[in-house]
Amino acid sequence: METSFFEGQYVLVDKLTYHFHSPQRGDVIVFHKPNKKPNEPSELYIKRIIGLPGEQVEIREGRVYITKDGEQQVLEESEYIPLITIYQMSPLTVPDGEYFVLGDNRNSSSDSHGGWTVPRESIIGKVWLCYWPPSEWGLSPEYSAALE
Repeated sequence: METSFFEGQYVLVDKLTYHFHSPQRGDVIVFHKPNKKPNEPSELYIKRIIGLPGEQVEIREGRVYITKDGEQQVLEESEYIPLITIYQMSPLTVPDGEYFVLGDNRNSSSDSHGGWTVPRESIIGKVWLCYWPPSEWGLSPEYSAALE
């Protein structure tokens, strides 16, 4: 999740929030790796929610396009994505009860641009606080994930 989180950081995860409301675009979540093979150890991922259930997500020329209710909009991410994304992705409709996630280090991230989405039941919670290393201590950065 570089540029927001780095290898070796320890975070606290809020497991209560999603009992009261659904995950939202822009939330940084921790979840179990999707499509785990039987007897494979569970792996945890940390990614940002980009697409919500029922939306169509497409990536062209490094820009994320969200189609919702027939209207296509660009996701404004310049606040937290300083790098230029070099890949494209054909339109993918997010299934009901699932979420489309991307890492902030888009060019080196194993995420939904690989064709998978995250079922709601795989989400552990929302990242709340980084507590290690001490130099990185603080609340999880909150960014707007507004559609233009």
